[in-house]
Amino acid sequence: MANASGSRMSRQSSVMKRKSFWRLRQQWKLLGLFEIDQEHEFHDLTCMLKAGLKAAVQDAIDNPPLGFEMRTYAGPAFAFFRRSLGMSEKEYQLSLSSESAYLQFISNSKSKADFFLTNNKGFFLKTQSKREIRFLLTHLPKYFQHLERYPHSLLVKFLGVHSIIIAGRKKKYFIIMQSVFYPDERITERYDIKGCQVSRWTEPVPEGRQVIVVLKDLNFEGKAICLSHQRSWFIRQVKLDTQFLQGLNVLDYSLLVAFQPLHADELSHNFASIITRTAKSVDGRGCHQRAMVPGAISEESAILVSDLLSGASVYHTCEAAVDGKGNLQDVSLRSSPESSPELSRALAQNRRLLPNYKNPLHVIDGPELRYFVGIIDLFTVYSLRKRLEHLWKCIRYRGQTFSTVCPTQYARRLCQWVETHTL
Repeated sequence: MANASGSRMSRQSSVMKRKSFWRLRQQWKLLGLFEIDQEHEFHDLTCMLKAGLKAAVQDAIDNPPLGFEMRTYAGPAFAFFRRSLGMSEKEYQLSLSSESAYLQFISNSKSKADFFLTNNKGFFLKTQSKREIRFLLTHLPKYFQHLERYPHSLLVKFLGVHSIIIAGRKKKYFIIMQSVFYPDERITERYDIKGCQVSRWTEPVPEGRQVIVVLKDLNFEGKAICLSHQRSWFIRQVKLDTQFLQGLNVLDYSLLVAFQPLHADELSHNFASIITRTAKSVDGRGCHQRAMVPGAISEESAILVSDLLSGASVYHTCEAAVDGKGNLQDVSLRSSPESSPELSRALAQNRRLLPNYKNPLHVIDGPELRYFVGIIDLFTVYSLRKRLEHLWKCIRYRGQTFSTVCPTQYARRLCQWVETHTL
């Protein structure tokens, strides 16, 4: 009897355990809840999630929604590029987010874009179409490569691409670029040159009126850019830059030119001072100390001696993938200590005297005048629409030159203008 009783109790206990386990399984199956302790595979992940969410919620508490969303495109690539120009991120941020109000620039251009200047006039913000932004992002690696190869290129320096979404309004894209006419306190004349005649006259402002007007090709007649020993470099660089733009199949870009009288202490450097500057720009090992804009450059970096480069770092831009929306997915840059004869020859063509100035890459000093120069508006592709526009203008403006021509002719014509208007 005792054995039978013990056997029944054992069976009952076993049944109870099975029922208990079944109920627990049903609860787990129903609820799907398991405590994630230190031994659990997701313990570290969930701890990080908690910390991150706490910070995110705290940020939302401390910084209520602003009513808009800002997006940045190819941010790391542009940050690298800004650093290569000698620009600190702090300096860039302070200029863009200064408490002083932005300035609106009212252009006499046919473009529907909005133009804004930072209060210090160092940076331009310009609205662009989605198509233009896609074009820039698609060709951004080529643009960086060109500026690496020719660090004194006249192409405007693009520093950032962003978009802003405001509730109830259309999404706006805009670019940030270095202002060619900076600083502008002593600039007396400004010109936008395309190398043609049709619609290339602007009525000058009467004397005494404090209005900034950018004049055009026909206003420039009878004037010249006097560069003396820097003329050959300037002509060469315009050819290199227009060849690059021709390769992108673009037209309708402009060469900006501004005049500023030199003070007595800024007049042309003599040969002895150039030799001194050249010596100071090379360190004890013969390696060039290269400083770039837009910060004020030191005396030691006043002249670029490209053909003395021996072992200087050369930066390479890796090709980037662009998705269906035209967003740049990745742009990486790497440096390598290589120096080929081809590279040295290419850089030697870019040699010129850099003034000790805030904006040296867009500034060329002649014997009596300082010239601000830069090539802007790089996004007009020679599309089917432009080809048809060209045919119509051939009939409408027979015997006259106009801006809508094929990229090859456009580049050649601008180079011819530079050759005939420089001394």
